[in-house]
Order: sequence, then structure tokens, then C-alpha cells
Amino acid sequence: MKIGMIVHSHTGNTYSVARKLEEKLLMAGHSVRIEQIAPVGGEKTNERDTTKIQLITHPDLCRYDALIFCGPVRGASISPVLAACLAQVTSLKNKKVACLVTEAFPYPWMGGNRAVAQMKNICQSKGGEVCGTGIVNWMGKGREKRIANVIEDLSGLF
Repeated sequence: MKIGMIVHSHTGNTYSVARKLEEKLLMAGHSVRIEQIAPVGGEKTNERDTTKIQLITHPDLCRYDALIFCGPVRGASISPVLAACLAQVTSLKNKKVACLVTEAFPYPWMGGNRAVAQMKNICQSKGGEVCGTGIVNWMGKGREKRIANVIEDLSGLF
């Protein structure tokens, strides 16, 4: 299966998890490509208006059978950069989709649940079949185990 991973990572945490997931998917025999998205002029962390965010590149989602959207939680919501990317997507019809977020706080109810729900709703509204989600909380003990669990869960979807 051709899987595209659309990744926004401000600090590198999300990207590091995406790379581990990519490795697991490649070992399972999938064709995987990470496409990082970033705003023109660098990220302004206080910018919340997605209409003001222009991306350097626009991933061509048509070439993939499945997609995994990955991004950090920002203010208990989907990151504005990833939201801007998803706003430009015209259709996810006939695509299997998974959503992954990373957040600093130690519990999913501190923003991760809401961000994943937002991503899921956007993807479903564009016709995508959301088959799974994952949240990696960065603070607290057991982060590596949480990462391993999310990778195991998401890689098993494809």
C-alpha cells in the first residue's frame, strides 16, 4: 500500500514519532513517504488564523492509497499549520486515513482528544475513512512506551 504521511512538526517531536511509524510501516512492506509541511516565512506560533498561513509545499495526496496526518497540539486544538493544509484538501474520498498528534501535556484530555477529534471531523467531511487515531503525550513517565503503543496501533491499520 502507498502511504503518505503528512507531517507538521514545530519542535521535532512529531517528526520523530512519524519516522518511527514510517520505519514500522516499511518493515511491513508498505511504500511510505513523509511529506513535511511548513509555512512560508517560518512558523509564527501565535498565528491561529489558518487563512493567513501559506504553505511552502502542497502535498499531492492523489498518489497515495492511505494517509496519516501528523501534527502537534496547539492550544488544545489541531496545529494551525496542519489545519491550513487540511483546509486546502479538496477530497479524501476512497482514502484510508489515520490521525496522530503529539502534545506536551501528560494526559490526552488536556488537548490531544480535542485535536484528534478536529482532525477526524475534517477528514471525514472530505470523504476520508478515518480508521484510527493516536495521541502521544510527551510529559510524564513512560513516553517511549506510549510512542511504541501508538506506532503498533497505527501500523496495524494498514
